[in-house]
Formats: sequence, C-alpha cells, structure tokens
Amino acid sequence: MAKEIVWSEQAINSRKSILKYWVLKNQSTAYSIKLDELFREAVTLISKYPIIGKPTDIKNTRAKKLRDYIIFYAEVDNKIHIYYIWDNSKKASVVSRLRGRR
Repeated sequence: MAKEIVWSEQAINSRKSILKYWVLKNQSTAYSIKLDELFREAVTLISKYPIIGKPTDIKNTRAKKLRDYIIFYAEVDNKIHIYYIWDNSKKASVVSRLRGRR
C-alpha cells in the first residue's frame, strides 16, 4: 500500500526551479510537463516501495536517481518525506545542508 507523501518546502521549491529552468531554456512547457510527470511517477514508486532508493550517509535518508536528478527522501512515521530534488549539475552545497536536518 502506498504511503502518504509529504513534500518539504525545499523539495517544492527545487522542483519548481528545475521545471521553470526548462521552460525558460526551451521556450516551451512540453519538456517540463514530461519531466514533472517523471518526478510524480518516481515519488509514487517511492511511496509504494520506500526502500527502492539507495541509503545515503545522511541518517535515515535515501536517494532515488531519476535521469539527471536525485530525489532525497525518508520514511518517517509511516509517511514518505521528500526533502529535495537535486539537479546533478549543481554543486554539493545543498547536500551539506540536508545533512544538518538529521
């Protein structure tokens, strides 16, 4: 059974930022719509199979790779908390901030 998904403000903002970047770059929403659907499918899969992602060195946090992105999440109180969607082309500073969560 799928677990409830809880999006952090950081996760919502990172997702919006990624999608907005592609709209501006392509001058079209087509790719962003497809990418958002991939994000939604991945999160649905995570909610059904929480251990699908690789464990990270951040306590209780897993990472699910999706193309050029990584979804950081954890199972807390029988819910899936999405912490951040990482764009692999960015520097590691956000990962350092995530470590401070735990």
